[in-house]
Amino acid sequence: MRIADSEGTDAVTMRRVAGELGAGTMTLYHYVANKQELLALMDDAIMGELLVPDDELAADWRGAMAQVARRSYAVFKRHPWLVEHLGDEDDPGPGGPNALRHFEQSLRAGALAGLQDADLLELVGLVDDYVFGHVIRAREIRRDSQRTEEHIGAMLDYLQSELTTGEYPHLAELAGDDIRGGFERLAKVAADEGRFERGLQRLLDGIELELRRRG
Repeated sequence: MRIADSEGTDAVTMRRVAGELGAGTMTLYHYVANKQELLALMDDAIMGELLVPDDELAADWRGAMAQVARRSYAVFKRHPWLVEHLGDEDDPGPGGPNALRHFEQSLRAGALAGLQDADLLELVGLVDDYVFGHVIRAREIRRDSQRTEEHIGAMLDYLQSELTTGEYPHLAELAGDDIRGGFERLAKVAADEGRFERGLQRLLDGIELELRRRG
């Protein structure tokens, strides 16, 4: 996991891990069958990080779901390679015991709202979708921050030429007269860490309103 955190999953090979442990590659194969099994163990370890300690989980659905969401977001930020790894050919698919524990905890939190079956699954899925969407957007922002000055200049030139067509009045208003300054201002807004919590509370507000309407 340490290798993946700093270099990505491509750097996680049986040979590399064995070398980091000061052991022979064949020795590692005695404990782990292949890289897919190694990734499965890494996934399960990360799923364990997602778990909120039982004695810390809030007693109300909104507080508990917020805790699960915040913790999930923090884990994905701590292990940025995880989002790249999900769904690729090396992804071992549905995880081990800790993945089940995480799902069980999410269901437990949602059940505090008095929901069952499809409604409960929809609530848990809605919060998960919000977290994953924010994680993917954060990854894009991180990539944008690593763009070279040459790439940024070319992008701004292209944007400037498109804005002169008059087809994008709202975008032009956001950019203002100083397109670079406008771009930097928008990038700052996009990178604001407070967006996650504000959005989460708005999402929970909407869910709470619907529950009240149902009576």
